[in-house]
Amino acid sequence: MTRIHIPPTIDEAPAASQALLETVKKQLGSVPNLFRLIANSPVALDGYLSMNGALNKGTLPAATRERIALAVAEINGCNYCLSAHTYLAKNVAKLDDSEITANRSGASNDPKADAAVRFAAKVTSARGHIGDADLNAVRLAGYDDAQIIEIVQHIALNTWTNYMNEVAATDIDFPVVTSRAA
Repeated sequence: MTRIHIPPTIDEAPAASQALLETVKKQLGSVPNLFRLIANSPVALDGYLSMNGALNKGTLPAATRERIALAVAEINGCNYCLSAHTYLAKNVAKLDDSEITANRSGASNDPKADAAVRFAAKVTSARGHIGDADLNAVRLAGYDDAQIIEIVQHIALNTWTNYMNEVAATDIDFPVVTSRAA
């Protein structure tokens, strides 16, 4: 059971969050618990949606963004995010089970994506304290400085949602996937 109140409906969320939640509903077809949880703070919801929207305009492919989210959720032991991103990886990014397993292990079966996921896993595990070799490896795979910054921003955004869901003990409203780190 969640430890922080989740408004059961859009109408029961703070007034300043309601329009944002309606937008989420239009985009996703429903409003997952994470969004209604964050809606308790309209500024946090606006910040989350704004950053997520900005990153979606970046140059990293959607599949790579999902791969990174899976690696970060696994490392951080967040079952909510692991469940949500496994669902999105399968149904939106069209990643197969083998790829999802690799992503959860901090790798990818795609050579270029592998460098990004390994880099993201290293940054997450080391809390940003990486070596020159780690940075050079992602560059050698073809990622430029802007994309490296986007990878780090995805790590930060996913870590925030991981922590938010762990603090709140958010009820999982996706097919449940359990982290090996949990």
